Amino acid sequence: MPALLTAASSMMCPHGGIVTATPGSTRANAGAPVLRGSDTFVIAGCTFAPGGVAHPCVSVNWVVTATRVKHGGDFVLNQASVGLCIAGDQAPQGTVLINSTQAQVSDT
Repeated sequence: MPALLTAASSMMCPHGGIVTATPGSTRANAGAPVLRGSDTFVIAGCTFAPGGVAHPCVSVNWVVTATRVKHGGDFVLNQASVGLCIAGDQAPQGTVLINSTQAQVSDT
């Protein structure tokens, strides 16, 4: 199974914005709370400006999650998950870059 994404995982938009995750539940941990597709993901610092007009990524919409592991009724996210970076007008602007993950999990 691919490594799990946690609140401590490092993720970015393709334009250098930093993704910050807010887990809806902290019960399952892998060094930090395990993330699910239904959690909140905010992007800050995106510099995307096509034609000189700012059009930054502001959130993430996960379109592919884990298919076998659930936490709190929702599928968790792992390194194989696919998230679309979304602008304020809901336009997709590329996929999330996952830089670091966690491989072990425990139930607290």
